[in-house]
Amino acid sequence: MSDDQSHQFERGTDGPKVIVVGVDGSASSLRAAAYAGGLARRQRALLAVVYVQPVMAAGAALGAPIAETTDEIAEGLITEIREAAERVKDIFAVRWEFHTFRGDPYSGLVTAADDLKADAVVVGASEQAGHRIVGSVAVRLVKAGRWPVTVVP
Repeated sequence: MSDDQSHQFERGTDGPKVIVVGVDGSASSLRAAAYAGGLARRQRALLAVVYVQPVMAAGAALGAPIAETTDEIAEGLITEIREAAERVKDIFAVRWEFHTFRGDPYSGLVTAADDLKADAVVVGASEQAGHRIVGSVAVRLVKAGRWPVTVVP
């Protein structure tokens, strides 16, 4: 067996090689990023930091000024998340990438995990009270049953 073959990854045997963490600027998502950073370091995995930028529903879009404001907020949040990811990188010395997707958080994370060939997904617990009834993104990801999902409080 050549050296190249001995290091090939087979899903479920060597631990995760791509860890996707969803971040939205909330305290729980930043804790999730820190947790995923430590996991990536220990597993020598790639940390894919993913921000899903919400897309306003057609009925909610009342014109360009609101859309521009939403983009400005998103840009500010992306900058904040990038800076937080940089801090995580410095602490954990991991290989990492930053990705932005558009859509609702659940669909965006599913797309990200599929596109990035995620072996594991890490998210923060929802901080919205209504999610206890309706179901959070984390619960929906677990129910999808496609990747191991870690929910960080």
